[in-house]
Amino acid sequence: MAVPDPATVRKVRAYLAAQPPDVRARLRKIRAAVRSVAPKAVESFSYGIPGFKLDGRSFIWYAGWKQHTSLYPIGEAVRRAHADQIKGYPTSKGTVRFPLATPLPLTLVRRLVKARVAEMRRT
Repeated sequence: MAVPDPATVRKVRAYLAAQPPDVRARLRKIRAAVRSVAPKAVESFSYGIPGFKLDGRSFIWYAGWKQHTSLYPIGEAVRRAHADQIKGYPTSKGTVRFPLATPLPLTLVRRLVKARVAEMRRT
């Protein structure tokens, strides 16, 4: 895995540390899932949330909220291709939300990240 700059590392750590313990644990799992699927991705921090860049381009972000964790950008093509699997999870333009009241679907997270990698490779 490529190494992010020290300022990014500090920002990501501070963001995670500021989250409630249950949200922090979920975000760490999402972070690990992204790393496992895209080991060459480099951590980044923009829009006030942690994310990753792939091949120097913004790739994926994740965030914690009061009622859910989110994964961005999950565009229309990826949502359509995984419609059966994301059914029941709230979505909006570019976002899939994973409610805190339900277990984090790590298999789905990995599939969405893989689809995002494929999407990036095509463009």
